[in-house]
Amino acid sequence: MSTQTPDDGRVALVERFFRGTGSSYDVMVHAATFGIDRLWKRRLVSLVPPDARRVLDLASGTGISTLAIAKRRPQCHVVGVELRDEYLEIARAKLRRRGAGNIELVLGRAEDYRSEVPFDCISSSYLAKYADLPLLCSNAFAMLNPNGVFLAHDFTYPPKAHLVRLWRLYFGILQVVGSRLFPSWREIYYGLPALIERSTWVEDIQSALADAGFTDIRREDLTLYGSAIVSARKPHVAAGASGAGRVPAD
Repeated sequence: MSTQTPDDGRVALVERFFRGTGSSYDVMVHAATFGIDRLWKRRLVSLVPPDARRVLDLASGTGISTLAIAKRRPQCHVVGVELRDEYLEIARAKLRRRGAGNIELVLGRAEDYRSEVPFDCISSSYLAKYADLPLLCSNAFAMLNPNGVFLAHDFTYPPKAHLVRLWRLYFGILQVVGSRLFPSWREIYYGLPALIERSTWVEDIQSALADAGFTDIRREDLTLYGSAIVSARKPHVAAGASGAGRVPAD
């Protein structure tokens, strides 16, 4: 196994957004989403195959989804990979308190993680909008067992005008109220909506997954189009032609 963290603008953006937020992350991600994040995580975990024995959780943060996977699939060995040591220390403390012996935590950039032992499922939450998606998808394909499942969850920009108005009101309140109450989150409250609005991660990851050889590529929108899960499967036999797994155009 190996991890490397190159000098990358994406890494710098994550550092700017999340520096000093580790101790308040769990509280804020719950409060700022009115508890909906728990529903999203629950849905993501439910898509992990019930017979999975090894699961890779990329951008595992403070261990919320990593611990949820390990609890729901106790037969699994779960590997969590996180870029920020600040967050990883919090996840390690949770593991010690809960005695979760089927979890391994690794410090490193998600796209650069490698394992010679394959996985049955690779998942991530809130990673895709920051990631080098072609690299992420090609590496995931190489690390998955045949019929292995890839899952990516992240925020999305609403496609309908009335939902956009609600979305802007929500972030406006966070910027005014949240920034005053939690100054360490100011960069996120102001920078995240702009990033979400210009992100095309759903379309980009679907294309990258198809190019990597994945099939059965699907999108599931969640809670008023506030986020989405993209899932895909590594076929038993690699596709014979490039783009064989591409999602048909609507």
